[in-house]
Amino acid sequence: MVRRVLRPEPLAFVERAPLRLIHTAGLSAPPDAVFAELAEHPEDWPRWFTAIREAGYAGSPPYGAGTGRVIRLRGGVRFVETVIAWEPGERYAYRVEETNAPGVRALVEEWRLAPGPDGSGTQVTWTMAVDCVPPAGALLGRSRGPLRRVFAEAAARLDERAGRRGIPDPRTGAEPDSEPDSEPASEPGAGGAAAPEERNQTVR
Repeated sequence: MVRRVLRPEPLAFVERAPLRLIHTAGLSAPPDAVFAELAEHPEDWPRWFTAIREAGYAGSPPYGAGTGRVIRLRGGVRFVETVIAWEPGERYAYRVEETNAPGVRALVEEWRLAPGPDGSGTQVTWTMAVDCVPPAGALLGRSRGPLRRVFAEAAARLDERAGRRGIPDPRTGAEPDSEPDSEPASEPGAGGAAAPEERNQTVR
């Protein structure tokens, strides 16, 4: 497939994109644990988001806003991205810089986290903000139903992993590592992610 350089949009594009696909789920794991699974362990994304074949950060830690990501989907689509929001427990967002997917002009994805309605767990909202040519937009519009099912399954797996990671060991108070899965996660050239300093970072 041909490599395409997309239009670099800021975080505000999430609110004003011509096409926005928004999916929400309630998780039992707390926001900090969900954020850690999303942002600090990209190499594990294929374990819970099964449409992804490989994921990882480019370069060396510490990671945060401005860090590059490389994502490969099952089927051959590839995204080269930049993290544009790193707000622990609240928001993780990235912009696609290059892709081999046809018809896309600009793409930003945002994961918003908030306490659940009763104050426990996490309300997670995943927004895909897209500008694309009309045929690609029509195809994305028709994919809302299947994508909703994919997200629901991914959210359930994310919750399971975040819950394991976020439960402290009663003997030491330390959080356990995730249990190994049967399928090993592969990484696109980058090593496992290390947690950056605990501060909010946003690329405007």
